[in-house]
Amino acid sequence: MAAAKPILYGAWISSCSHRVRIALNLKGVDYEYKAVNPRTDPDYEKINPIKYIPALVDGDFVLSDSLAIMLYLEDKYPQHPLVPKDIKTKGLDLQIANIVCSSIQPLQGYGVIRVCAIFVYFAGFT
Repeated sequence: MAAAKPILYGAWISSCSHRVRIALNLKGVDYEYKAVNPRTDPDYEKINPIKYIPALVDGDFVLSDSLAIMLYLEDKYPQHPLVPKDIKTKGLDLQIANIVCSSIQPLQGYGVIRVCAIFVYFAGFT
């Protein structure tokens, strides 16, 4: 019997979800995508109690956080590698990925954008 396809839970507004979808497609993994709103979907909390998106369900294993998911995929599906074998290049790639995940990407989050939009709305562009 063939193993069930992994399921990726994500949202269109989530750049983290898009990162994982790109990785799955580059690796040629056959997967199912389910769009969710972690704030309003009560069933999603049963699947992923921390309610982060994206989340990958692979059999009975649930993993959240885009970087963790992509590193998991790299080990599980070694075909079409996304991470270089050279240790120095790999280190630099992970450095860049962590800078994006820790410093740049949080500023794109809905909460930050909402606060900025409200400020501009009330204060104007001047």
